[in-house]
Order: sequence, then C-alpha cells, then structure tokens
Amino acid sequence: MPLLPGAEPYHHHGGPTGVLLCHGFTGSPQSLRPWAEHLAAAGLTVSLPLLPGHGTRWQDLQVTRWQDWYAEVARELQVLAEQCERVFVFGLSMGGGLALRLAAQQPAPVAGLVLVNPAVRADRPGTALLPVLRHLVPSVPGIANDIAKPGARELGYDRTPLHAAWSLAEFWRTLQPELPRVDQPVLLLHSPQDHVVSPANSALVLSRISSVDVTELLCERSYHVATLDHDAELIFEESLGFVRRLSGVPHGTEATDERG
Repeated sequence: MPLLPGAEPYHHHGGPTGVLLCHGFTGSPQSLRPWAEHLAAAGLTVSLPLLPGHGTRWQDLQVTRWQDWYAEVARELQVLAEQCERVFVFGLSMGGGLALRLAAQQPAPVAGLVLVNPAVRADRPGTALLPVLRHLVPSVPGIANDIAKPGARELGYDRTPLHAAWSLAEFWRTLQPELPRVDQPVLLLHSPQDHVVSPANSALVLSRISSVDVTELLCERSYHVATLDHDAELIFEESLGFVRRLSGVPHGTEATDERG
C-alpha cells in the first residue's frame, strides 16, 4: 500500500550526537516530524522511522506485532550507534514504551531518554477481553488526534485493529518487569489532560526505573499528542537542552546533508 502523504520516515545527517524518535500506536512519523526537524536544525543527527504496519491503512497494522515495531527501532538504534558518538532515544506514547525497552535491552548505545506521555500499561477495561474479542471484531474506533490546539491534526488511523491492540498489551506485560533495568538519564513530559494514556503510565515509569537523573515536566495545555499541541515548543526546547547538557552539543550548530 502507498504511504499516506506526510507519513514518510525522516532522516538527517548532522553532528556526532544522534536522536532516534519513536512514534505511537496507529500514528506515524508526522506526529513527531516538527520535533525531528527542530533537532536537525540544531545540528543533531536524527532518525524518525516509520513503524511496520503504520502510515498506510489500519488493515496493514492488523497483521503486525510488537516484535515487528521493536525490531524496527532496534535496527535504527544500531545504525545511529555506528554513525554517532552518542545516541538519545525519544518516544511518544507507545514510542515511549519502545524507547524504554531499548534502554533496558541495549543500554550501551542509549545515552538518555525523552518520553512524552509514554504508554506502558493497559488503561482500558476492555483490554482483558482482547484475547477473545480480537477474533470476533476486527477493529474499534481509533485513538488518534487527541490534541487541544485548534487546527492541529495527527495523521493516524481512524480504526484500531484489535489483533495489533492485543499485541500491544502483550508488549506492556513484557516491558514492565524490565523497567528497573533502565538507569539512563530521563526527561519525562506528560499531559494532565490525556484522553488516551492515563497519568498512571508516567507514574509507573517513574516508580520503576532505576535512573537517578530524572526530570518530570507537565504539558499543562496539551492532550495526548503533545508534540503537535500547545506545549510542542516546551518539548522541543527542553529535550534539546537535555541533550546539550548530557553531550555538550554547542548552541547554534548548523545542520548539514539531509536525506528523506
């Protein structure tokens, strides 16, 4: 299937510090593209991959599993690790969960994490029914586009495929016991008004990880897709400051040589 316009992956060759960005479930790189471009403009090397089954139609996501999504970001991490002196991993929603697993499973390349409304647990009562329901109902209404800012839109599916949703729940069960293995510096930003991922997700992350260098910030004016919402600039600037603090990236560095 052809990609939806705007769902294309994004890559930028910059300096010796790299950032891997992981988008969310049923979403696409579009939700993180302004963030990626902001980092690239600051001189960082940036990778924003399209996860398998995303960016086309929801039926394509139905036949993928969490292992496919994780394998894609793990591959991109290794590519960045070969190109860069240090690599940071950023994630929105499910992408935050993928980022946490990368830090737990492959700690050496990961210099730090920036998590925006990370999804790490089941919030919906119907999740317990997914093992059976997924064989009876192919999809339910989508979760995309939870944004407070007027006129802002997320490019995501209007249906949630239940085979994939069941696999996401399996991913959370795999991830949660691994959270104590995460000890890298963490910047966690979350929205008090999030209609997709409850605040209990961020609380679980903060209570389980072993990181000592942890900063928690609230996106007071935004809903779930805060990277496209009123607090986008806060996310962009704070995350860039986080990277600069930990890697010594100078201010005003120009980015060069882009590939799309």
